[in-house]
Amino acid sequence: MAESITGAELVARSLKSLEIDTIFGLTGYPITAIGEASIDLGIRFLGFRNEQAASYAATAYGYLTGKPGCLLVVGGPGVIHALAGVINSSGNCFPLLMLAGSSETYLLTKGSFQELDAVSLLTPHVKTAVRWTNKDNAIDPIAKAYRTAWYGRPGAVFVDMPADLLRSKVDFKHQPRIAIPPPPAPFPDIDRVSRIAQVLQNAKAPLVLIGKGCAYARAEDSLRQLIDTTQLPFVPSPMGKGVVPDSHPCNVSSARSSALRNADVILVLAARLNWIFHFGEPPKFSPTARLIQVDIDADVIGQNRGDAELGVVSDITKFAAQLQIELSKWQYPNNTPYWHRLRQEKTLNETKQSHLEHLHLQPLKIENAFYHIRTTLDNLSPPADGRIVYIAEGARTMDTSRTCFFQEHPRLRLDAGTHGTMGVGMGYAIAAWEAYNGPHATARSGMAGRKKVVCIVGDSAFGFSGMEVETMARFGMDVLVFVMNNGGVYHGHANSREEWQAQHEATKRGDGANGLRSWSLGYETRYDLVADAVGGKGYFVRTSDELIKATEEGFRTNVPVIINVSMESGRGSVAVFGFEVPPPSKSKDTKL
Repeated sequence: MAESITGAELVARSLKSLEIDTIFGLTGYPITAIGEASIDLGIRFLGFRNEQAASYAATAYGYLTGKPGCLLVVGGPGVIHALAGVINSSGNCFPLLMLAGSSETYLLTKGSFQELDAVSLLTPHVKTAVRWTNKDNAIDPIAKAYRTAWYGRPGAVFVDMPADLLRSKVDFKHQPRIAIPPPPAPFPDIDRVSRIAQVLQNAKAPLVLIGKGCAYARAEDSLRQLIDTTQLPFVPSPMGKGVVPDSHPCNVSSARSSALRNADVILVLAARLNWIFHFGEPPKFSPTARLIQVDIDADVIGQNRGDAELGVVSDITKFAAQLQIELSKWQYPNNTPYWHRLRQEKTLNETKQSHLEHLHLQPLKIENAFYHIRTTLDNLSPPADGRIVYIAEGARTMDTSRTCFFQEHPRLRLDAGTHGTMGVGMGYAIAAWEAYNGPHATARSGMAGRKKVVCIVGDSAFGFSGMEVETMARFGMDVLVFVMNNGGVYHGHANSREEWQAQHEATKRGDGANGLRSWSLGYETRYDLVADAVGGKGYFVRTSDELIKATEEGFRTNVPVIINVSMESGRGSVAVFGFEVPPPSKSKDTKL
């Protein structure tokens, strides 16, 4: 017998039939009813303080679980706030299903509450954007959008849900689970794999670049076997770290610049030749280097300096297994001039890094602070155990942490990623906690096993979404947050409260030359008190001993912890951005 339910309940049952276990969002008119109906069906609803943070969390959840994260927001301003996560999803190729309420269909163009043509707004930024129009059938548009987000190049999709359809009554009959199998995994072209093997064997200075797509694809076993067999030197992208352990002797990240500049053949695995890898162009790369791309997305092949002739569209796991077969009797010699140069560079750079880490200064330098955080956490939970997830955000904080913290397993590091988005840290931390420790974690293959989420953010980055620590507290998430507090964006401008106060007073007088700069923030702002205010625990530290003690206690605490680390301001330093690219020199020989 048919059951009379609302459209909102129909949407919730459609999500349940797709086996969506968690929704990220912020309720309001007209989507609160969806959230409530979803909770009644056993779906976990994580309510945030801002749609922007919720959207970031949903994208990261999609990356970590390997299936589209689900985001639910109100229309109008809710969609505008969530657009940040949509762009982040598309830029990083993270699968995201975004659902949003909208004005009643019969009020369109009349200036109704929060009216916005969200489909037109989002269409340029998502793989598909559709409006639900048949009140009796919500599953078809949602299921098709879900599949589109997941298949091929992962990305964001959008379904608009008018308020009148959500309120309407429908006759519901039993709805079977909609089975959407995992995306097909294309096999590589065997002939091209064979040719790539020959090119690698003939190379004098080969290099493998491991992108975050390898982590998303769960390709760690096949890639570790490939590197072990061939002994090819490799460099991971920031979120590709751990696919092959950072401790592997073939990891040449410490000599990254030299490795890229001197390689003559570079195998690019599930990574794009964008700004993170300097577009594959000189002077960071040799002008004669051959760059061979392997990716699930055909549009990537041949991009920028990629070699379209040898590029392969393939599931990365299947490609690595086939290449290993081709190279099963070959190993890159460890006595080549290229290897010798890389070892020298590694030793030199690691010595410099160690010197910075072991300085005993007050205020703390960022490298020294990271050394104490890392060694303390390593003692509490060795990297080989894979029980710590690191979230890194903030310009200097994120860049420096990449070289200071080591990953032995994949999907244990998240950062701003391809789009360089600031503000992702707290949302990412919530997503990581939920993916690994939430009530649905054990039901997912490969996600079982409790992990400590450590979120390391700059003071500017924390300001984007700091109130989400209340979200953590409300859901019992024992996230450990370090705020690297230097009183500024990238760097601050004062090394004492008196100095900052003088600049503050000059700014109030209109004396800009002697006042606060455009990048200045408050001096020793007490971010730690936010944790105390919401049921967590805060620490304010200035010295190495205080930092070590707070890290030990914070790691063992079962509520959200904020450790506010007062550091040197970096005053006088110049912000250096590695992604800045000078314009190409004019030449009559330039070819398009």
